[in-house]
Amino acid sequence: MKITQVGAFLLSCPFDQPIRMSYYGGERTITKRDAMLIRVETDRGITGYAPGQASERAREIISRVVAPFLTGLTLADPDALRVKFLNGPGGEDEQLARVYCSVEIALYDALGQALGVPVSELIGGRVRDRIRLYGSAGMYQAPEQYADEAAAIAELGFRAYKMRPALGPDGDVESVRRMRAAVGPAVDLMVDAHTWWRMGDRSYDQDTVHEVAREFSKYEIAWLEEPLPPDDHQAYRRLREAAYVPLASGEHEPDEIRYLDLISNESVDYVQMDVVCQGGYTTARRLLGEIARGGMRFAFHSWGTALEVTAAAQLGICWPETVVEWLEYPCYSGPGRAGMYQFPLADEIVRDPLHIERGELLVPKEAGLGVRVDESVVDRYPWIPGPWSTFTLHSPPETWSVMGDHSVRWMEQ
Repeated sequence: MKITQVGAFLLSCPFDQPIRMSYYGGERTITKRDAMLIRVETDRGITGYAPGQASERAREIISRVVAPFLTGLTLADPDALRVKFLNGPGGEDEQLARVYCSVEIALYDALGQALGVPVSELIGGRVRDRIRLYGSAGMYQAPEQYADEAAAIAELGFRAYKMRPALGPDGDVESVRRMRAAVGPAVDLMVDAHTWWRMGDRSYDQDTVHEVAREFSKYEIAWLEEPLPPDDHQAYRRLREAAYVPLASGEHEPDEIRYLDLISNESVDYVQMDVVCQGGYTTARRLLGEIARGGMRFAFHSWGTALEVTAAAQLGICWPETVVEWLEYPCYSGPGRAGMYQFPLADEIVRDPLHIERGELLVPKEAGLGVRVDESVVDRYPWIPGPWSTFTLHSPPETWSVMGDHSVRWMEQ
């Protein structure tokens, strides 16, 4: 089976009005949500799909470097093709390698369809059919709103809820207290504190982080995510050694070497990674063995579409729950459905809804990724250039942008 064409389509889902959310030290504005759909065509009429980094740079790499390399090659062993790419046009460029690994997911999808097996059987072999989801929403709102949303997400069947605090130390603790009171002891709570080091002069110092983490321990949260600048692994280790609450980090690690440092220093309890932006199945498969040997656990970062969730899940079920415990499921609002802002593209990129039962994703057993992609989204959600989100700090006055690569901490405007 030969590869005949490789394409990458950038998509945007704009909001009628920008969403503005104030936080302790600044304001965040969200104007749209973006996605990328990667398509690999073959001479047997089989098409493979994958999610990709929603950035013009990633699309340029695919069209200028990856597509010319893959076109005309035989698709039988994706690992061999990747080695050939890295020894050729990929060279030592980390960004080229990461983008290629996104395309590689589509290669596995096509090959799985050709062989009649799910992708999980090509990347290690599934050891289970389900993976636990945590409902991810909660962005910069009042404590009572976090509590109401946590209860609503639990009512949907999710057994875990993640929020993003940004109200100052006292407000953050009050939010978690109200959430725990709203959902009771049976629902796990995750706190994603990525704003704590993005508040300019109001960013929390390490003493404040320790104090807030100590207060969170009263409410038995599942983990505290990125409470410190993600490159300071030693600070994470000191916080972990204090044993207030479990820690999570990883989505901003720039390369595999830094991941290995995070793991070898035992800086966190949960290592996180986004298969779309941080090296695909290839990097994740190498890291998971190290995570298991280190006695840590893994939790997927997944902040996009149903296609992203499915791609991650196919890898997650190749490991037992004692290693790969959680998969992030972003909860977007809709008719009769609690969550953040609306992002209909997230569901519409696949023709059939994902099968979620009691807060767990039943991972498709059909060939390839096991979902039917709806290519009509390419025409219905045309690309709108520019960042999808910006942070505006009060002091010092600065503006930072968030692009499609979630592993990048920020970009200056």
